Amino acid sequence: SSEDIRCKCICPPYRNISGHIYNKNVSQKDCNCLHVVEPMPVPGNDVEAYCLLCECKYEERSTTTIKVPELSPLP
Repeated sequence: SSEDIRCKCICPPYRNISGHIYNKNVSQKDCNCLHVVEPMPVPGNDVEAYCLLCECKYEERSTTTIKVPELSPLP
């Protein structure tokens, strides 16, 4: 398919965990930290605090638009 749909979560460093970017193909309604961040890098009692720091964005793009056609060389 030419559509590229994904959810991107950018999570900053938290306690002793370095920052990380998570990408996952999920529906727009599931585009949140709990559905995208796997494996969850923090123990259960820290999940809510960690997820509040993460910024998740739903992205939809056409990969056919991104692919640049090869240009023939000029004579």
